[in-house]
Amino acid sequence: MSRREQGLEPGPGGAEAAVEDAEPAEPESPDQCLSLLPWDRFSAWLHCVCVVGFDLELGQAVEVIYPPHSKLTDKEKTNICYLSFPDSNSGCLGDTQFCFRFRRSPGRKVSLCCFLDQFDRDLPVYLKKDAAYYYGYVYFRQVRDKSLKRGYFQKSLVLISKLPYVHLFRTMLKQIAPEYFEKSEAFLEAVCSDIDRWPAPVPGKVLQLPIMGVIMKLRIPTYRDKPGTTPIVQNMHQADAQVSMALPTVHEVDLFRCFCPVFFHIQMLWELVLLGEPLVVMAPSPAESSETVLALVSCISPLKYCSDFRPYFTIHDSEFKEYTTRTQAPPSVILGVTNPFFAKTLQHWPHIIRIGDIKLPGEVPKQVKVKKLKNLKTLDSKPGVYTSYKPYLNKDEEIVKQLQKGVQQKRPTEAQSVILRRYFLELTESFIIPLERYVASLMPLQKCISPWKSPPQLRQFSQDDFMKTLEKAGPQLTSGLKGDWIGLYRHFLKSPNFDGWFRSRQKEMTQKLEALHLEALCNEVEHEIFDSFVNPDLAKHDFVKQVQARTDTAKEQYEIHTSLVITTVIICKTYL
Repeated sequence: MSRREQGLEPGPGGAEAAVEDAEPAEPESPDQCLSLLPWDRFSAWLHCVCVVGFDLELGQAVEVIYPPHSKLTDKEKTNICYLSFPDSNSGCLGDTQFCFRFRRSPGRKVSLCCFLDQFDRDLPVYLKKDAAYYYGYVYFRQVRDKSLKRGYFQKSLVLISKLPYVHLFRTMLKQIAPEYFEKSEAFLEAVCSDIDRWPAPVPGKVLQLPIMGVIMKLRIPTYRDKPGTTPIVQNMHQADAQVSMALPTVHEVDLFRCFCPVFFHIQMLWELVLLGEPLVVMAPSPAESSETVLALVSCISPLKYCSDFRPYFTIHDSEFKEYTTRTQAPPSVILGVTNPFFAKTLQHWPHIIRIGDIKLPGEVPKQVKVKKLKNLKTLDSKPGVYTSYKPYLNKDEEIVKQLQKGVQQKRPTEAQSVILRRYFLELTESFIIPLERYVASLMPLQKCISPWKSPPQLRQFSQDDFMKTLEKAGPQLTSGLKGDWIGLYRHFLKSPNFDGWFRSRQKEMTQKLEALHLEALCNEVEHEIFDSFVNPDLAKHDFVKQVQARTDTAKEQYEIHTSLVITTVIICKTYL
């Protein structure tokens, strides 16, 4: 057993060795919290690392789980096994990277690292952890090996995490996986030991993460960041010459590369994702399917996609029957698939995207019309969007021309992605601002908050009242797009994305009301403490008068409050 496993080797002695402040320091050093137990730092980033191999008798099997104490149920192990290998038809020779997402088994015990949830509060809503799901980040290798009976070496190194930091873990796997396949388990233990020295994943700070001689420098976004902006993490300076690479993002995918095969339909796809419509991405490999699904989910940012999504989904998935049944309407979910079997199984789904191999565009893609679903018979069907959906908004020709011009001028794909991401952001903000404005009006006025009454309630959301506001304060104020905005809003108000967004805003406003009420109560307590010192008899008389004038609930609240005042006065008189 290594010194790390025995808990004999402490981590570094402070956050300042690995974290460069980008914002004011936290009141309590995260590293002080993370020094409680061995592997707590590791658990802040990863649940575990798995090695999945191919056994001639058993098929895919989990060969290694590290750290050894990591808990996975049998169902979770089975899902990881099947999702860590491409389907046999994919023909992925060499090295392939992709990701998947699967449900955690219910009934798990709360982690000892639950205090790390404080960092979750500062994240943008679309980066917050979902306690019901794990992500799996895969580096799969398949090469010819005549010494093996099967004739091929097939193995996957998989990082299991609650964090949706796709770009970070993809970069990390590129660094460690090739060397792991050469050096095996001892190398894996060293990798995990490095991760257990990382600082906490604090949003808004520039973090330096050492991994096997390479240091990744990055910044996790916060909800305070202006949408559409990414504070640049500077590359190597002489002051920190040990930094090997600066990551421009922890979570974003190459948006233009993913949408290039269907970019004539990006606005329609934005509507489908916004409305939470059932959507299938059929691709030749898990790399293409997972990147495209992640790109779709991110296109409505800063809104959070509130339905389920599976970047890579197989016929062995534990939710296969649930999602492919014909006895009910397809659920609100985005699936990425590669098996030809799905072309028949999911033929009843209303919206299907068929993509070919994703390559860097060297020429202007030809415009392809939306195809009818009946024309989709096999996975070998031509690339395109198969749906009978009619978009609510008129097509924005300007963004298509801008992207086409970029291809002609050989504009870097990173720049094309920036243009596309800004377009989606402006479209989403134009749509959501009228909703934000209306929901803010449901908040009671501050003059309605009294320390002697329960906190006032938010007014109910009225669809009719909201629709009336759109005539003068609708999306036309910030967007030049024409079309049936009213119809789009009506459809959206029935979607899981609206439900998730409104619940979140409702919770925020309720907490704000409770905070204002508590502030008013504290101010009144201070006032009464002062009165009790100046004229105790008058304060007592006023207390009786106030109680008599109140309802039973208010009496109880006032009595508790006043007993607190009296106790405070006694303590003050004792020590002053």
